[in-house]
Amino acid sequence: MNYRFLFACVLAFFSADLFGQTNKTPIVNFTKYVDPYIGAGSHGHVFVGASVPFGAVQLGPTNMSEGWDWSSGYNISDSTIIGFQHTHLSGTGIGDLGDISFMPTTGDIKVIKGTMENPQSGYVSLFSHKDEVVKPGYYKVKLKRYDIDVELTASTRVGMHKYTFPASENAHIVIDLKEGIGWDESADTYVKQVDKNTIEGYRFSTGWAEAQRIYFTAVFSKPIKSFAVYDDAESKQGSQLKGKKVKGVITFETIKGEVVYAKVGISPVSSANAMLNIKAEIPGWDFSKVIRDADKAWNLQLSKINIKTDSISQLKKFYTAFYHTMIAPSIFNDVNGEYWGTDKKVHKNVGFDNVTTFSLWDTYRANNPLFTIIQPKHVNDMVNTMLAIYQQQGTLPVWHLMANETNTMPGNSALPVVADALLKGYKGFDTKLAYEALKATAMDDSRGLKFVKSLGYIPADSVAESVSKGLEYAIDDWCVAQVAKKMGKQDDYAYFSKRAGYYKNYYDPKSGFMRGRVSEDQWRTPYSPFISIHEHGDFSEGNGWEYTFLVPHDVEGMINLLGGRDKFNKKLDSLFTAEGDMGASKSPDVSGLIGQYAHGNEPGHSMAYLYDYSGQPWKTAEKVRFILDDFYTDKADGIIGNEDVGQMSAWYVLSALGFFPVNPANGLYVFGSPTVQEAKLALGNNKTFHIIVKNNGPKNKYINAMKLNGVDYTKTYFKHSDIMNGGVLEITMGSKPGTVWGVGNANKAVSAL
Repeated sequence: MNYRFLFACVLAFFSADLFGQTNKTPIVNFTKYVDPYIGAGSHGHVFVGASVPFGAVQLGPTNMSEGWDWSSGYNISDSTIIGFQHTHLSGTGIGDLGDISFMPTTGDIKVIKGTMENPQSGYVSLFSHKDEVVKPGYYKVKLKRYDIDVELTASTRVGMHKYTFPASENAHIVIDLKEGIGWDESADTYVKQVDKNTIEGYRFSTGWAEAQRIYFTAVFSKPIKSFAVYDDAESKQGSQLKGKKVKGVITFETIKGEVVYAKVGISPVSSANAMLNIKAEIPGWDFSKVIRDADKAWNLQLSKINIKTDSISQLKKFYTAFYHTMIAPSIFNDVNGEYWGTDKKVHKNVGFDNVTTFSLWDTYRANNPLFTIIQPKHVNDMVNTMLAIYQQQGTLPVWHLMANETNTMPGNSALPVVADALLKGYKGFDTKLAYEALKATAMDDSRGLKFVKSLGYIPADSVAESVSKGLEYAIDDWCVAQVAKKMGKQDDYAYFSKRAGYYKNYYDPKSGFMRGRVSEDQWRTPYSPFISIHEHGDFSEGNGWEYTFLVPHDVEGMINLLGGRDKFNKKLDSLFTAEGDMGASKSPDVSGLIGQYAHGNEPGHSMAYLYDYSGQPWKTAEKVRFILDDFYTDKADGIIGNEDVGQMSAWYVLSALGFFPVNPANGLYVFGSPTVQEAKLALGNNKTFHIIVKNNGPKNKYINAMKLNGVDYTKTYFKHSDIMNGGVLEITMGSKPGTVWGVGNANKAVSAL
């Protein structure tokens, strides 16, 4: 045993002041355990670069390669850079953004990026990962082609660049407003030299989000020698240009080792606001201070969960996962509060931080519940933003990006998020408006809902992914029903409770699986529970095996539907062991397979915990511990599927702590198998929840005993209020299931109290 390491962990754990530290700098350096490369390989699609928590700017390198594994613009398998762009997505299955690309060069001016066949035809450069430094709030690399060292850091709305040039009479910075990532394509662009140190402009584009707009202002530490403008590759006269593919080239004369800084403010509203953002957030030129401030911002957030583990690897996995949960939803307003709305208008003085990048189909399952524990302000900002979107577009968001509704993924997954905040007592928003938005969205006719209202199911021949949509809508309706109940709206409670039970209409008792229903007495044929047909089948990124268990709001009802506890347990066992071909048309998101369970895809995230509802919590412990240890590593391919804007990582964070919100809005957490030795959660209310895990280890994966605030606790779940009231949870682990903890009907997890 490495006693020196254990002593260091203990010292680090107990040196942190977790009480009231929102006004203090954390003592512990949590950022040293974050490795942004985790998830940068294979299909993780994570952002690599400089940002601050929930920052509008995600400033990082973009590779020349394109495709699914470059949805964030970067994959660790690549060795090319075409520029350093100020917006990136993290972990999505679709590429977009990549706005305002800066590329320092030397020599003859080149204004196209080049081609894979002939990279020398453009400005692309090779780089080596040996020359990279990547940590929260900071990125460094050497551009081999130009012998330029590039360093990047960021504040919330401003990216700061540091370029160390060689001696050159022709040192350049190419501002390419054509380039974007994935589906993104420039539609209207503009650049202008304002004075000898300042450039401004905008980039409007279309892509996954159809109508995006980003304004920028860039201020340089060195006076500009000359500035040239281009329409794609064609040189134009003057110092400003408007068009679809505008580019600008700044030229300096540099001596060896000369440093040129650039501060680039971005804004959804105007270049003037972008300059305001610079003046407010980075008024000077102290690059090191911006790095320190970014590191401090990340440490402050990471310190909200202070853990002790038995290895550096576990610390890296945990804090990198925690870091990934806080890249988005990101700020989408300016320092003066102005933002661009879904209604294509500028909104002012709204009293909250408007945010964007809502991957709700993913994040409602774990990341949003995690926020309700440790991010109270961000929860209120998210809900206020969603309510503003409702007022502007008539429904709550589905998958919102840069003031655009993409309508991506089945269900109305904003409903569980808003309902969860309401049911947990959040009051930083208009609660009456929140219920109005919940009900109006649930009563909309679009995306198959008209069939839910009229038939109780979505006919499989009318709408693609009908079963997935129907099951998600049942979850949404349960959430609306609970809010109606809390607000005393009994008729609404009865109506939405009935709709919450419509999941039963997709269950075929003869096959024993959820299945596409064509009519009242006809099922989709042919049918195999193994087959998954991407985008055009009855299931979204999954199959009948997986979706049969997607009833987190009524697990007891699902158990009865499948024939009772014994048959349910056998069926659930089979989920994790069944072997079968999903077919050639399955989505690449279906990854991390254990039998037919796919951990790389979010609908399965609650399913390892379902044994807690059926009297076999030791099986939950086995499955959860296997996933924690084998599907999450500290390597570049250490995320088994898309990161999905924090959801994959949130599953890890909560599960490593020992619990998970199977039902996304009932305020209950179900126990699994913690991997931490100890954890302190700073709750933002001057209270701390302290978890102590005794006798933990690779073989000791089963909970044998538990005490909550000194009192024996045998239930397989506990309440959100138990955490938020502060206190101590002591868990004793063993190599075999306990004979008391979790045993008996009285201790089984429940869908609602």
